Amino acid sequence: MAWAPPQYIGRMSTSTFTVKGMTCGNCVKHVTEELNTIAGVTNVDITLESGAVVITSDSDISAADVEAAVVEAGYELVK
Repeated sequence: MAWAPPQYIGRMSTSTFTVKGMTCGNCVKHVTEELNTIAGVTNVDITLESGAVVITSDSDISAADVEAAVVEAGYELVK
């Protein structure tokens, strides 16, 4: 990403979710890959032990899109 003066940097959004069923690094990889397909997602940070997923995006993302990506990866979004 090219550097831009602060007044031109868009608003970033952070959303936190919990994913159930991940047991290893490959699980984290698959969920991360699917979440990165959601428009606007710029970063995904997953803590395997707790299932915590922090998604940073340059626009708001819907919980439905997150759930669809998690299910596509083979896991369950805790509601």
